[in-house]
Amino acid sequence: MNRTLVMGQRVLQQLVHDRRFFVISIVGPLIIIYFLKIFMDTLPPTVPIGRYIMPFAAFIIMFLSFLLCAIVLVQERTSGTMERVFVSGYRRAELIGGYVLGYLGLITLQAVVVTLTVLLLFDLGYDAGTVGLLLVVNWQLATVSVLLGIFVSTFTQHERHVFPFIPLIILPAFFLSGMLVAVEQLPGWAQILGWLSPLRYANDAIQEIILPDGDTGVMLLNIAILLFYGLILLVIASRTLKDTV
Repeated sequence: MNRTLVMGQRVLQQLVHDRRFFVISIVGPLIIIYFLKIFMDTLPPTVPIGRYIMPFAAFIIMFLSFLLCAIVLVQERTSGTMERVFVSGYRRAELIGGYVLGYLGLITLQAVVVTLTVLLLFDLGYDAGTVGLLLVVNWQLATVSVLLGIFVSTFTQHERHVFPFIPLIILPAFFLSGMLVAVEQLPGWAQILGWLSPLRYANDAIQEIILPDGDTGVMLLNIAILLFYGLILLVIASRTLKDTV
């Protein structure tokens, strides 16, 4: 446990001291949200903007958390840093746990900044309980996205190899999550693929949270699925890391 904490502290310090990475992680989502605001302002008043804004914010968090985490881990491996950590006697579980702990601080800040910015910029007016639940869902999705980035990084040898996973994983997750159209309207095979996406469960939970008569049971179920999804990715990433160093 001590080694995991030490590793997490090292990763967090590295992320904070990397100003370019830190700015992209925090300022990048704000720029995207601003352009989203400009686009949404052009839509007619009959469009239920509230239904789409928070899921879009969740997608932004997922996209950047996945992409930046995967790229940084590939850099760690190609530079020999990860190999030196293994030589020092760290186990796979300690290494993965350290990276997750290190990223938790950053993704927590990212989830808070993105969620509050969307609430203020679009003047959504949710109560404190609703805001708290939205923060929980976005934080969970960011955590799962980091674990997904760790998993994907084990199959890449260079930073540029991460980008093909965007059309393979991130974009299908967006279209199959139910954000744009109801999942039930998709072909059967697309609905099955949608069940594999964490964004699907995050969107379902968000919709139940923002609805005045939302189903608390459905919301809690989707939050629990996100938690289980993250645990599965944690186990898989720990098992596949050995062959990549």
